[in-house]
Amino acid sequence: MSVRILCIKTDAKLHKNPYVAIDSLEWVNERINVKGVTERAKLYDWIKDADGEAYIIDEYGNKTTLIPALCPDGNKYVKTVFDESKPDYLLALPQSA
Repeated sequence: MSVRILCIKTDAKLHKNPYVAIDSLEWVNERINVKGVTERAKLYDWIKDADGEAYIIDEYGNKTTLIPALCPDGNKYVKTVFDESKPDYLLALPQSA
């Protein structure tokens, strides 16, 4: 199953890693038109352990896939495949309510 990430909800605390500031991600399964919200660590587990796919579509229609990652202290998070030539589309997504 694949889901498109639509927006993120972050906390107001300062974090060394901005991806850890994401509390949850709002998504849509475009194939069956189902929406949901998933906590950051649960999305990590779904991508890593259940072969799930999460992605972002930028304003030009380009698809960027999210990958699971771990902080040195063990915090689970997801991030875009890193490419310095592009802005970080995950962190640039709008904030959910």
